[in-house]
Amino acid sequence: MSGGTNVYLLATNIFLELLLDQEEAASVQVLLNTQAPGDLRISDLAFHSIGIILYQKKAAHLFSVFVRDLFGEGGITILSLTTEDIERVEQVASAFGLDFDDAYQYIVAEKFDLVLVSFDTDFDRTDKKRVTPVGIQ
Repeated sequence: MSGGTNVYLLATNIFLELLLDQEEAASVQVLLNTQAPGDLRISDLAFHSIGIILYQKKAAHLFSVFVRDLFGEGGITILSLTTEDIERVEQVASAFGLDFDDAYQYIVAEKFDLVLVSFDTDFDRTDKKRVTPVGIQ
């Protein structure tokens, strides 16, 4: 992160807000339109969770559009944790009262020094906190 530019980890709910055309969809669209794709990240867990949720909602076509539009050439980077990193999930979940997926996102943000972007207020209990799309613009 040179030059003081933040790099952002976008939580599952950020993308679902847009894909499912929910209340904050417009703010997510602005975020995606104003931030360079090279400054945006998603965890592998969030990526796959979006696929699972969209398929459950009989919206598989939206997942295909999502992948094509956001992860094509020069797109958003998908990040994974190692088995050693996974060992911290229980510690983080216990320390901050998070469930598995939130603890996983927290560790990805911590490991890669990312600003966590989420609508989930559970992150407010952590030392990393979170921002919303509006908070970035």
